[in-house]
Amino acid sequence: MTDILTPAEITALGLSLRVSGVAVACALPFAFLTAIFVARRPLGGTLLGGIVHLPLVLPPVAVGYLLLVVFGARAPVGAWLDQTLGVRFVFSWTGAALASGLITFPLQVRAIRLALESADPGLADAARTLGARRFDRLLNITVPLALPGIVSGLITAFAASLGEFGAIITFVSNIPGETQTLPLAIYAALQAPGGEAEAARLCVLSILLALIFLSAGEITFRRIWR
Repeated sequence: MTDILTPAEITALGLSLRVSGVAVACALPFAFLTAIFVARRPLGGTLLGGIVHLPLVLPPVAVGYLLLVVFGARAPVGAWLDQTLGVRFVFSWTGAALASGLITFPLQVRAIRLALESADPGLADAARTLGARRFDRLLNITVPLALPGIVSGLITAFAASLGEFGAIITFVSNIPGETQTLPLAIYAALQAPGGEAEAARLCVLSILLALIFLSAGEITFRRIWR
């Protein structure tokens, strides 16, 4: 790896993997609960589903700006978190994870919702009739039925998070070693004189990572369904 990539490029790769992993892992519980609500509440679920999918149609820069307004160092929420809990998102890799998690959140919700909607609703009704409590039905029926969507959503969101650019650079800037993920490293390389070779290497690496994770997601999804 060190013969192909420079130490700075390896740092950007490692940061991308960490940001994407934290982003999808932290978003998963909320995506799961949201998907259940959207799948089971036709009226309220439609409205919530529209709100949840906004990050897919809004410009990523707009999402980053909204995060900056809410979680910036001088924003009410951001200042309170910093002063009270010592949590600071702006100009930090945790802020990059927050931005990536928000952008890819709809992908997880949609995958889980589709898995739930394709399942037989009579299974939960039968379990309720037999006396199974809500938590038992959630653990033994809902989670197994949603598992293909959970796995597919996780991997797809992870792959998409690796390529997130606009929201991250707007919210946490482009700081080498702290917030500079692969897409931001490509952008920085293109801005530097003679950086075309570095940008090309990182582009190839990004394409390979995307293909690997998307293929893994498809294979895993099919095996779970079988």
